[in-house]
Amino acid sequence: MKAGGLLFDLDGVLYVEDRLLPGAQEVMQQVLKQGIPFRYITNTSTKSLATLERQLEDRGLPVPDNSVFSAISAAVQWLDDNGVRRIFPVLADDAQQDFARFRIDDAQPQAVVLGDIGEGWNYGLLNRLFGYLTGGARLVAVHRNRYWQTESGLQPDLGLFVAGLEYAADIEAVVVGKPSERFFRTACNGLGLEPGQVVLVGDDIESDIGGAQRAGLTGVLVHTGKYRRERVERSGIDPDIEIASVAELPGVLPQLFA
Repeated sequence: MKAGGLLFDLDGVLYVEDRLLPGAQEVMQQVLKQGIPFRYITNTSTKSLATLERQLEDRGLPVPDNSVFSAISAAVQWLDDNGVRRIFPVLADDAQQDFARFRIDDAQPQAVVLGDIGEGWNYGLLNRLFGYLTGGARLVAVHRNRYWQTESGLQPDLGLFVAGLEYAADIEAVVVGKPSERFFRTACNGLGLEPGQVVLVGDDIESDIGGAQRAGLTGVLVHTGKYRRERVERSGIDPDIEIASVAELPGVLPQLFA
């Protein structure tokens, strides 16, 4: 089945922190001009949808309506679908804006929604969350990435805290972002396409490529951002296509969309 649409991971593929990667703007303008359906997808857990859209526009990237699907969006959808109304959010202030319709319950929440809070982690908070979870609250993790790419190199990500809470409370988190198959299928539904018709462009061999392939998508791995050859080899995951950077994507589009 030939491809009909594209999903683009953001950080590490189109930019790293505030630095736009070479060719990113030109490639996205070309995709838009060719009329190829696309969506941006991201596990970023510190920003609201409105902030993400504004930042993409500020970077000079095209942002058509409904073109951004984030793990924060997926968390809101999961809470709605499962009838959860009372939450305890562990989220950056900006991300909390997307959860305004839920009631914050610091006594007996139905779910703990776990995102990245940077330097806000401490033993007291972890112990409090442990109490909620052993008391019956669900652990809804925006994602469980092992690490993320910064200008100064790789740094541990939210997965460190998700795994610790799972182990301590003897529970299994609901992971709503990548590499969840549901996340990728929902992103494809937003394009009006089946997973087999969609190509994912990402830099994380596990969360991006592995997750996309399990959901039935084609995975294109870029050698920027989180990419490390030794991690790819250790993962046992075989990308469908590898390219040096997103700037090389136009060269493989003909074979994907032929």
